[in-house]
Amino acid sequence: MNEIIIIDIAKQAIFLVLKLAAPMLIASLVVGLIVSILQTVTSIQEQTLTFVPKLIAVFLVLMLFGNWILTNLKDFTIELFTNFSYYVDAL
Repeated sequence: MNEIIIIDIAKQAIFLVLKLAAPMLIASLVVGLIVSILQTVTSIQEQTLTFVPKLIAVFLVLMLFGNWILTNLKDFTIELFTNFSYYVDAL
């Protein structure tokens, strides 16, 4: 397997991880921002207050996008195993 194939697989894997993590990270960011604004307005400075809403938001997004995430992971894994002979022959 030459370096170009390895770099291409790594690039695809990194892009897939970023694409699959984006919905949960965005939800956590939005909920954190909303809770932070509410804490500033109400002068409640409890650090643990942000944890539970973020956890719930990430859980809900994971439930909504779970099928899409697993489908993308399955497709990437199938593509890797399907092209395995090509990767071995490139050695």
